[in-house]
Amino acid sequence: MKKLLLSMVLTFGLISFAFAQSKVISGKVTSGTSGPIPGVSVFVKGLPGTITQSDAVGNYKLNVPNDAKTLVFSFIGYTTLEIPITGTSINADLKEENTTLSDVVVVGYGTQSRRDVLGSQTGITAADIKDRPVTTIESALQGKATGVFINSSSGKLGQALQIRVRGISSISASNQPLFVIDGVPIVSEALGTYTEADNPLAAISPDDIESMEVLKDAAAAAIYGARASNGVVLITTKKGKQGRTNIDFGYFAGFSDPTRKGEFLNADQYRQLLDASFKYNNYDNGDYNNAAEMWEDYTGTTDWTSSNNTNWVDQAFRKGHMQQYNLNINGGDAKTRFMLSGNYNNNNGIIIGNRYVRTGGRLSLDHTVSKILEVGGSVNISKVDNYRLPTDNAFSNPLQLNALPPIQAVRDDSGQLNGSTVYYNSLIDIENGKNLSTTYRTFANAFASLKITPDLVFRSEYGFDFNNLEEEQFLGSKTQDGGSTGGYSSDYMAKSINFNTNNTLNYTKTFNEKHSLNVLAGFAFQDTKFRFSSVEGTTLPSDNFTKIASAAVISAGSSSETRHTFVSYLARVNYKYQDKYLLSASVRTDGSSRFGVNNRYGTFPAVSAGWIINQEDFLKESTWLSQLKLRGSFGLTGNAEIGDFASRNLYRGVNYAGVGGTRPSQLGDPNLTWENTQNYNIGLDFGLLADRISGTLEFYKKKTTDLLLNAPIAATNGFSTITQNIGDMENKGLEFTLNTRNLIGEFKWSTSFNIAFNRNKVLRLVDDQPIYTGGRFLGRVAVGEPLGYFYGKAYAGVDPSNGDAIYYVDDSRTTTTNDYSVAQNQKLGDPNPKFYGGFGNHFSFKNFDLDVQTQFVSGNDIYNMAGVFQSANGDYFDNQTIDQLNYWTPTNTNTSIPQPRFNEGNGTGPSSRWIQDGSYLRVKSVVLGYNIPKSFANKYKLQNLRVFASALNLFTITGYKGYDPEVNTPGGASVQSANIQLGHDFYTPPQARTITFGVNIGL
Repeated sequence: MKKLLLSMVLTFGLISFAFAQSKVISGKVTSGTSGPIPGVSVFVKGLPGTITQSDAVGNYKLNVPNDAKTLVFSFIGYTTLEIPITGTSINADLKEENTTLSDVVVVGYGTQSRRDVLGSQTGITAADIKDRPVTTIESALQGKATGVFINSSSGKLGQALQIRVRGISSISASNQPLFVIDGVPIVSEALGTYTEADNPLAAISPDDIESMEVLKDAAAAAIYGARASNGVVLITTKKGKQGRTNIDFGYFAGFSDPTRKGEFLNADQYRQLLDASFKYNNYDNGDYNNAAEMWEDYTGTTDWTSSNNTNWVDQAFRKGHMQQYNLNINGGDAKTRFMLSGNYNNNNGIIIGNRYVRTGGRLSLDHTVSKILEVGGSVNISKVDNYRLPTDNAFSNPLQLNALPPIQAVRDDSGQLNGSTVYYNSLIDIENGKNLSTTYRTFANAFASLKITPDLVFRSEYGFDFNNLEEEQFLGSKTQDGGSTGGYSSDYMAKSINFNTNNTLNYTKTFNEKHSLNVLAGFAFQDTKFRFSSVEGTTLPSDNFTKIASAAVISAGSSSETRHTFVSYLARVNYKYQDKYLLSASVRTDGSSRFGVNNRYGTFPAVSAGWIINQEDFLKESTWLSQLKLRGSFGLTGNAEIGDFASRNLYRGVNYAGVGGTRPSQLGDPNLTWENTQNYNIGLDFGLLADRISGTLEFYKKKTTDLLLNAPIAATNGFSTITQNIGDMENKGLEFTLNTRNLIGEFKWSTSFNIAFNRNKVLRLVDDQPIYTGGRFLGRVAVGEPLGYFYGKAYAGVDPSNGDAIYYVDDSRTTTTNDYSVAQNQKLGDPNPKFYGGFGNHFSFKNFDLDVQTQFVSGNDIYNMAGVFQSANGDYFDNQTIDQLNYWTPTNTNTSIPQPRFNEGNGTGPSSRWIQDGSYLRVKSVVLGYNIPKSFANKYKLQNLRVFASALNLFTITGYKGYDPEVNTPGGASVQSANIQLGHDFYTPPQARTITFGVNIGL
């Protein structure tokens, strides 16, 4: 009892002593330009566990030891402030941070002060994505990342974007950049079977992104070696932060419409044009008395005399609807930080039958075990249901409904969809079929960071990326393909399993306050497997049975598996002298199973230097110059994005009269190696008037050698080609970025502008022979020309004397002919833009803010392939664009539209007739927001409350007559075809104009 009493006395004594040794400090945190600041971390210097945060109106209260000397105030976007403790009431006035100089940016395998970065890189943060209804993370870079050309390609949901960093570097390999999420290179190849590739990145919620940095030159990207020629996109996801637990909920909903609809003939106009076309040869040389008879005999219908006036364009589109929910919970203390998030996005697209649903969740956890050890990790799980549409080139593509005559009805007299139209009524596929792609994707990573000494840190990372895609298709008995087989069902599955580990040592030391040194050395390994299987079945009992298990006939099936590995060794040294002279060098050696046994390893070095001129004595005291940095770099990068077995002799199994056998399927080359790119870059970074004006001017040159191409060989061994490293290509360009803070008072106005010029030229090919497929496509590759330039017949207009379409005989364009076969092929245009960029303005006044972002592309041509059918002066039954009514007649001779001649092909061959200027200016996004006053939000225990309205693709200024200038129909199933056939438009859906309204709530 005495011991218990003594223990209680001692305990109370210690508690009393502790209280006697502490005091409460309170105050308010403000900014001279922004007023009270909530969420500021306030702690005692040297005691990070003693911490609090300012409340919704900037007030704080903190219990501190009596001997505490300094209070620290820290908040993102403001300079950290330290104030000596001289009493119990301390107010803090934070200054907005000089972001150009002080930002810490993500670089390859680490972070670096933006001031010290020598490589060329550009990026965005979470603030650039906030409140915008973007469905994929990479689309947020559009118009904001200098030198990064992003083409949305199509209005179909879930379709991959084309991303080109400083031009196109390959003919036969992928031109997409390498994507790295939290240090893990992920699989970005499309796994699906569609010509229009699916977008693996669409499984990632934009709300989980903290920042994206695009590494453009070798100084920035060579640390990723053999996969960096197309640039590298570093994606950093959000993590928990020390402080109170914050709960943020966001919701928006809205509607969408096509940015443009085509204008086609109505029923009367269609009859007028087709009748003129029929009359040319006297209704098939007198076989028919009138158009009605000729129509009925050709089509088997009596619709010529019907009262139908169908707008088939409207049948392909609908009013789109979308909604999104996201929830984020984050917080922690000095030891453990966490973040938990969830998201749901449901988007019913503008094209009938197209829907996209994403559901996901993410958990991030970081824990400081001790002063020398920190561990952490994150896991992201998502599911995507994509109700897909057929390829642009398929009759079942809803946009090809444009071709159907307006004199034919959507449904017959019984209410069923009309199956007697001239071309297939693809609405039947939607009503009597199913086309669903489901993706399950998991990203996970874990790390441990050990501080061996105060200057030396060892970090080990392990990452996992699992992607499981299933494509289910059902076509019922009423559909075109299913009807002939008694119903059709297919199931295709693809899996990618990607493991990655990084192990690095990082040494940082400053000597004599003049010499700063950072040394990185590391090892990386990646193992990626792909597995594919498919099965098809026909003859189903009825349309109620949609799965293959019910098929009477299993008509096809296959399976395959492939794998590749990378093993890498890397090192980098950064040196800074007197805070003004910068040097950097990096090297990476990659080994890959993809390349020949004689060239399995490649080494990719880079060097760079910089001079912070404004730190020199003759400028150091300048009040108008805040930054002036000159930098230059040279290095090598590679492109390894080819098939896994291009270097090997391959065999495949075959059926020899019921007996299994093998046969050669590919001739390999043991010397096959990477496509190599030499990168030169010179940049000037500047800041004026305390960075009220800042920007960057850069010049670059990229020369890619050892392009992988198919070289012809003697066919004596059964093969006519072999893949070899033959070919060179060059990209060179100029980039300019300008950011200004025009007004910084209560009314704030800032502007951002970027523009990029790139010139592409092919320097060498196999025996310098052009690559040209011809046919419907016009893209061509030739030495001395840009990749994919248009090549074919040059349309000269109409002979005013007889209505014949005429063409230029040769590239002198002095003589014309009405014989299409006589006209020589020649250069017709260039799908590559002369320049592109973005222009944005951000305004704020009190609690209101307005953000307007535009993007522009200029100097590129587009070949509207669909014009061969839908703008072809009534050559066949396809409905025509409204401009085709201005066709040649004896009284209308001054026109570019030939005389209508049914099925005669008068001017309908592929030619420059349908090449148009693809330049455009697009208001990409507009966001108007209002932050509810803190005093009101605080009454309801809210940290913040914001409402907003946003618009995506609000309007477009363009001379292009097609649906959308931001399109590109895939040129074929191969990567090479897609790379070459640029700027082609064939019934490609336009993008959606989306209006949303939303709310963000912080608890």
